[in-house]
Amino acid sequence: MSNIQSLLKQIAALNGDLYHKDFLLTWEKSVDELKKIVAVADALRWLRRENISTRCFDSGLAVSIFRDQSTRTRFSYFSAANLLGLGVQDLDEGRSQIAHGETVRETANMIGFFTEFIGIRDDIFLGAGHAYMQEVAAAVEDGFQAGVLEQRPYLVNLQSDIDHPTQSMADLMQLKSHFGSLENLRGKKIAMTWAYSPSYGKPLSVPQGVIGLMPRFGMEVVLAHPEGYQLIPDVVEKAGTSAKESGGSFQVVNSMDEAFAGADVVYPKSWAPYHVMEKRTELLRQNDTAGLKELEKDCLANNARFKDWECNEAKMKLTRGGDALYMHCLPADISGVSCAAGEVAASVFERYRIPTYIQAGFKPYVIAAVMLASRFEDPVKLLRAMKRRAFGRAGH
Repeated sequence: MSNIQSLLKQIAALNGDLYHKDFLLTWEKSVDELKKIVAVADALRWLRRENISTRCFDSGLAVSIFRDQSTRTRFSYFSAANLLGLGVQDLDEGRSQIAHGETVRETANMIGFFTEFIGIRDDIFLGAGHAYMQEVAAAVEDGFQAGVLEQRPYLVNLQSDIDHPTQSMADLMQLKSHFGSLENLRGKKIAMTWAYSPSYGKPLSVPQGVIGLMPRFGMEVVLAHPEGYQLIPDVVEKAGTSAKESGGSFQVVNSMDEAFAGADVVYPKSWAPYHVMEKRTELLRQNDTAGLKELEKDCLANNARFKDWECNEAKMKLTRGGDALYMHCLPADISGVSCAAGEVAASVFERYRIPTYIQAGFKPYVIAAVMLASRFEDPVKLLRAMKRRAFGRAGH
C-alpha cells in the first residue's frame, strides 16, 4: 500500500466534488471522483493499520434500510460507520409505522433528525429500488431546506435493482491491489460471465455494476451469458459508451469459453434474465404466489440447460497463463460444497478463497471513504489532522 503522504498528494491532485453528494450510481461520478474514493479508502486503511483513530464524528447516526438479506454489505456499512465514530441504527420496517400508511417522505424525515447517512439495500423489485432511493433523497432534501432537519443525511446505495456501487468499487480496489495501480488496469481483460446456479431471481446489479465501472478504467470488458439472459439494455449501452470514451473495450458474447480465453480476470456470477425480473416484479406486486412458483419452476428448468456454465479447472486453463484472478461478490454457489452443481468448482474456489475474502474486505473502507468525502469538504486536511494527532485506535 502507498504511504500516507503519497495518498494525500493523489487526493489533492484529483478533480471532482463529492462533498454533500449522494452515492447512488458509479456512472454518475467522474473518473477522478471514483479515484478519490479509492485513494481516501486507502488512506483510511493505512491509518487503521498504523493503529491511528479515524473517528471524525463525535455523535450522529448512520441509518440502514435493508429490504433484502445481507451479510457482507450490512456489516461493511456498520463497520464503516463505526470507523468514523458514528452510531448505527437499522430501520426494521416491520416495526415502524410504514405498515400503517406512513409515507416515504414522512419516514425519511423522522429517521433523519440526527442522521448523517442513510444506507439502503433495495434490489428485489426491478424498476423500484433506485427510484425508492431517489425518493428518500428528495424527501430529506425537502426536510433540510424546510428546516425540519438540521443537517441533510446523504444516501449510500448498498445495492439497488440497477447498481451495487460499493461492491463494484471494492472490486476495483481488489484489481488495483492485484495489478499494482489503477493505471495498470488499462488493457487488462475481465470476463463478467453468467454462471449456473440452482436458484433463480438473483439481482442484475452486480454484473451491471462491473460492466458499468471497469470500462471507465480502460479495461477490456467481456460480458458473457447464454441467449436470453440479458441485463438492463440501458446499462449495457452505457458500458459500451464508457469503453469508447476511455479507450477500453466492451463486447457481449454467448460463450463462457470465449470470454475466459486470454482473460486476466474472471467474474462468474449467476443472475436472472432481465425479462424474468420484470415478470417476477409484476407477480410480487400482485402477491401471486402460484404465479411465482410457476415462474421459478420454469426458470430453474431453463437454468439447468446451462450447467456447463461453471468456472472449473478446464475453463481457468483458457485464461492468460492459466492463472487469471478469480473474483466473486460472495456467497458463491460452490459445486459439491454449497450445492450439487453451481457457479464454481470447489477446487477453483478454494484456490481463490482468501483473495475473495480480501476482495470483500475492501468494502468497509469504500463505504467509509464515501461517507468521509461527502461530509468533509477537504478530505486531505482531515486525513492529515488524523495522522498528526496519532490518537491510538486500540491498545495494541
